Amino acid sequence: MSKPKIAIIISSTRETRFADKPAAWLLDLARQRSEIDVELVDLRDFDLPFFNEVASNAWAPTQDPKAIAWQKKVAEFDGYIFLVAEYNRSITAALKNALDQAYVEWGRKPAAYVGYGSVGAARAIEQLRLINVELQMVPVRHGVHIGGSEFYTVWSGAGNQPMSAIEGAIGPSAKDMLDNLVWWTNATKEAREADVQKEAAE
Repeated sequence: MSKPKIAIIISSTRETRFADKPAAWLLDLARQRSEIDVELVDLRDFDLPFFNEVASNAWAPTQDPKAIAWQKKVAEFDGYIFLVAEYNRSITAALKNALDQAYVEWGRKPAAYVGYGSVGAARAIEQLRLINVELQMVPVRHGVHIGGSEFYTVWSGAGNQPMSAIEGAIGPSAKDMLDNLVWWTNATKEAREADVQKEAAE
């Protein structure tokens, strides 16, 4: 089995977003894991239209070339870490649209979560878990919530300290999250590959 490939998906596209700071920290942390390959995927780079297809690509081929390009990108990966901003107790519109623009490509793959904000994006992540289940994904139990004093320590609007300043508080959760993600990525990747071999033999 080839080395699993993980995407870290930045869910906010705002010009003034905070996401780039934890994204760089998370990418560096994940790249320390020799058993996976990791890539940063920024929704800004895809300029997705609002979903306007006749149906999900589970039921009808997608027509918009930008959505097709997004589906091809999603399909490259065996698992995902969503970097979650919380807007009004939910995920960003950009992320919901990106999730809706694919279906087949997400299926039977694990999802992990790193959230930030006053409550560590806990409410948004719980909603995202439900969406991921509907997409036939496997949400992992452990996540990272950068909230409260830790958030205000590193947020540019307050303390603006480096992520290393809160590493002691969030590092153990990040390790648990990556351990879970690696296990489920290997398990689901092996199962998907077995299904492909079975179909080829029939």
